[in-house]
Amino acid sequence: DARALLALRKRLKASDAALGRQGVTINDLVLFAVARTLPQHPLLNATMSENSVTQYRDIHLGFAVDTPRGLLVPVIRQANLLSLRVLAQESKRLAAAIQGGTITPDEMTGGTFTVTNLGNLGIEQFTPILNVPQVAILGVGSVNLKAIEVDGEVEFVPHVSLSLTINHQVVDGAPAARFLQALTLSIKDIDLLLAI
Repeated sequence: DARALLALRKRLKASDAALGRQGVTINDLVLFAVARTLPQHPLLNATMSENSVTQYRDIHLGFAVDTPRGLLVPVIRQANLLSLRVLAQESKRLAAAIQGGTITPDEMTGGTFTVTNLGNLGIEQFTPILNVPQVAILGVGSVNLKAIEVDGEVEFVPHVSLSLTINHQVVDGAPAARFLQALTLSIKDIDLLLAI
């Protein structure tokens, strides 16, 4: 349910425009929700090399960026500790650096979980490919209206599509589903995350 997500984005866009700042995007809000939800699901915030699995306390959040050189993944360090504004600024800084060719190798390594978003291209659903050695990647699709029943009536409510690819050697389907369930609640109630 993307109603709260869209409403918050609209409020932030208006306030950012009034202050002359770059706006917080839908993708920034999803990254923020992931960074706040993932600590309760440590099996997915992990890497696997050879036969060794390492879980991480901090969320080093990779996000896919389309560039003339192909898809590249900069990393927002300790995303779980950043405010929404700082996370949004860091994602914009890293995306600009990667597009401008000034990104450093350190800014592209050490990710523990990745988000890839094709929603801005109108893609509703897709299956993201793991960013090895990470054990999970989240795919974010476009926001579309979905018919749901409310008090016996059909309403069309905006929903965002999410898909999760996991390394089944490390994570079973049930823990992955619990993360997705928690993330959908975080997105549905995104305002509550800002209060934490």
